[in-house]
Amino acid sequence: MRVTLAVDAGSGDGVGAAEDLYRWLRQDPELRAFVRREAPAAPPVGAMGALGELISLLLAPGGPTAAVGAAVVVWLQNRRGNQTVTITLPDGTQVVVSSEKVRGLTAEGTSELAEKVAEALRQERAGRTPEAG
Repeated sequence: MRVTLAVDAGSGDGVGAAEDLYRWLRQDPELRAFVRREAPAAPPVGAMGALGELISLLLAPGGPTAAVGAAVVVWLQNRRGNQTVTITLPDGTQVVVSSEKVRGLTAEGTSELAEKVAEALRQERAGRTPEAG
């Protein structure tokens, strides 16, 4: 299963934030082999610019989805400013996690959110856009 992660840094440096998330994911021994950089596609006609750099993960069925969920949530908790990571599944389903909603979470809340993200990654649901936090 191929999933892509895109980082929106609000008014900040989206490419730099994507690079930082890429390095963060590569530090995790469970994820290192699955993480790749991906050149963004050309922007759609009428769009106001190209997307930032994308990060792709090639996960086998039942792969390290819990590690992906935890890594994204913890990375967002450690960022300054408002950042959003959009995880796109092969069926087009998107899981959106925002630093604005994770920064003040307790350890238990962080764990619960990471599990929600992982569960969303395990289930491809056409036409639904879960918002994880």
